[in-house]
Amino acid sequence: MASKELFGGTYLLLKPEEATLHDLLYLLCSSNLESRSFIDCPVELKAEEFRQRWLLFTSVVAQKILLSSGNTMKMMGDKLELWLNVVSSNGGLLGLLKKKLKGKIIITPKASSATFKSVAGFLDSRVDLLDKTIQDKNNDDDDEDAKYKALLSMMASKFSYENEEFIGNAVTNGWHMKFWGLHSFWNDFEELWSTKATILQDTKTKPNLIVVAFRGTQPFNAPQWITDVDLSWYELPNIGKIHSGFMKALGLQKNGGWPKDIDQTSNDNHMYAYYTIREKLKEMLHANEDAKFIVTGHSLGGALAILFAAILTLHEEAWLLDKLEGVYTFGQPRVLEEEPNKNYFSVFWVIPKILNAVWELVRGFFLPLVKGKEYKETWFMTLARLFGLMIPGLSAHLPPDYVNVTRLGSLREIRDLSVSETSKTD
Repeated sequence: MASKELFGGTYLLLKPEEATLHDLLYLLCSSNLESRSFIDCPVELKAEEFRQRWLLFTSVVAQKILLSSGNTMKMMGDKLELWLNVVSSNGGLLGLLKKKLKGKIIITPKASSATFKSVAGFLDSRVDLLDKTIQDKNNDDDDEDAKYKALLSMMASKFSYENEEFIGNAVTNGWHMKFWGLHSFWNDFEELWSTKATILQDTKTKPNLIVVAFRGTQPFNAPQWITDVDLSWYELPNIGKIHSGFMKALGLQKNGGWPKDIDQTSNDNHMYAYYTIREKLKEMLHANEDAKFIVTGHSLGGALAILFAAILTLHEEAWLLDKLEGVYTFGQPRVLEEEPNKNYFSVFWVIPKILNAVWELVRGFFLPLVKGKEYKETWFMTLARLFGLMIPGLSAHLPPDYVNVTRLGSLREIRDLSVSETSKTD
């Protein structure tokens, strides 16, 4: 089914695999998008400004690079993750060296075990909620209640990068909450089980709180990076332009758009994130009518979280929306416009961003001296901040800073950060 038939509005879809060098160079010179073989859009849609064409050019080039390097990225990621776990299992770099000399190296745990961490997990090793005093107050204080939800959301978002055994062990034995699994969902366009979300429930709060945390972009996952940099969009009636890659990850139907209901049993058991989570929430909330739920995620996961609520609104799911306590996103990329943050494509912002990256590196050394050892950064995060000097903004996008602000910041500061991040990424 054609894009126009799916939504009845305007759209712009990029097909990087079909773009030649000649096509890309010509794009920079012509505002006529529909004539480009690698762009699918209505005839009347133009890109009059050079900046618009430049953004489309950089998006397609980035996607082509990622398409060609996907296997290499995965191999590098797997080897790095394995090496990090080998080092960790043997007591760090010094411990590994000592055990190697003695011939007593500990075998790395299986990738599916509760002790195996992802690359993201080595950036921030914290697993405790910490603010148990807030939780124990049963949410009588509105400000502390909101801060607790923000903290719980961030930690659940961070955990979503880990394997199911790791998350289940931390949530059940550490947080003493119910763990409802790490779920994989089908992307109809990628034809992969590439979308993941964690579901857990805090039964000690009044009312009970169900948390749905979408997994963000994994550092060495090329398809997810392609989703992030793709500027394709659809226009939904009464909502506006929405990033197509995020819609596809959430459950957009290749031949049906966003129907209110689908029969998932007739699709080779393909389970789609939006539809499966929506029905799971209905089941859980009907079983506990006093319960509420929040949706959260970091990076790509944040985009899926906000779109989940948007599609609930599109489908007029009034009962579920009444049960929705809030949507907490961290480092959420743009979802409702076709153009990304201007600052990342402006030479005038390069120097300020580099200076900010230097400050982030320096702050990482001083924060534990001021706030305690809980805020001591891992050596791997320090390396990430050094790398951030070359790609300003990268290190500040990683989970540790969001964990710090939810633990240390006042509710007002957390809200201010949310507004700041929205202005930068939305």
